[in-house]
Amino acid sequence: MTLPATPSGEPFFADRAALRRNFDRAAATFAKGDELHREVASRMLERFDVIKLAPRRILDAGAGTGGSSVGLRARFPAAGLFALDLSPAMLRAGTPRHSLWHRLWHRLRGAGPAARPLCGDMAALPFSSGAFDLVWSNLALHWLDDPLPAMREAGRTLGIGGLFMFSTLGPDTLKELRECFAQAGTGWHVKRFIDLHDLGDALGQAGFGAPVMDMEILTLTYATLDGLFADLRATGSTNAMAGRRRSLTGLSLVERVRVAYEGRRRDGRLPATFEVIYGHAWKLAPRRTTRGDAIVTFAPRRK
Repeated sequence: MTLPATPSGEPFFADRAALRRNFDRAAATFAKGDELHREVASRMLERFDVIKLAPRRILDAGAGTGGSSVGLRARFPAAGLFALDLSPAMLRAGTPRHSLWHRLWHRLRGAGPAARPLCGDMAALPFSSGAFDLVWSNLALHWLDDPLPAMREAGRTLGIGGLFMFSTLGPDTLKELRECFAQAGTGWHVKRFIDLHDLGDALGQAGFGAPVMDMEILTLTYATLDGLFADLRATGSTNAMAGRRRSLTGLSLVERVRVAYEGRRRDGRLPATFEVIYGHAWKLAPRRTTRGDAIVTFAPRRK
């Protein structure tokens, strides 16, 4: 990948402090606009019908309010589950408050403990090497300017033979909104997203093996543009780019966007495109030592 991890002056890159504030504010409303997150999580879980894995410990990286945790717990009830997110408010909103009797009854059914929340950054995981058998990330990687450090951290915290599975958003996401803002005026209003091929390259650079990548287009439709804006605000997906306007967006600009978007109305609805990229890859045994020496394995000759 050629994307710099810590760019300066690049208008498309994220202001991490603004991202955290956006997600903290959205913690109470996230469930109202997370239809896409829930749908993509469901499609990711279906992949375990053909991927054979029995993880003992799972990390949900970029867990938000824990929407994926329910499905992960149902699929792997005996596994220990950790939920990590940049926003402490998101974690608090997703942490259920159960009585002691409820927790005891849950354990007697053979299920593992509830997801353990931990505030942290996907690019600097606060876990020891080889701690997990599955690192899962649903629609979170696109908030990072460069996914490579997060992928390397996923590889570091996986044991040999562990699986990294993720979904993220691709370049065609919100293309209608991006085009309408460009048509209506200047400024940076819609985040850019990284291409599938660059993500696949990053997996290889992170040391993963047997990567599988694919993509699909999901289209949500809205009666009005305000419905799309409401979902984006509810999930904290508002403008946090370094080049965003620091003053309020003028009503005249928003009205020009509305007029431009109306030209895309089909069958009475306004479309919003989301390019969803899926990927998974395996943690391989190292081929070289930390000093760079090749690791050679000798096996006895078969008789």
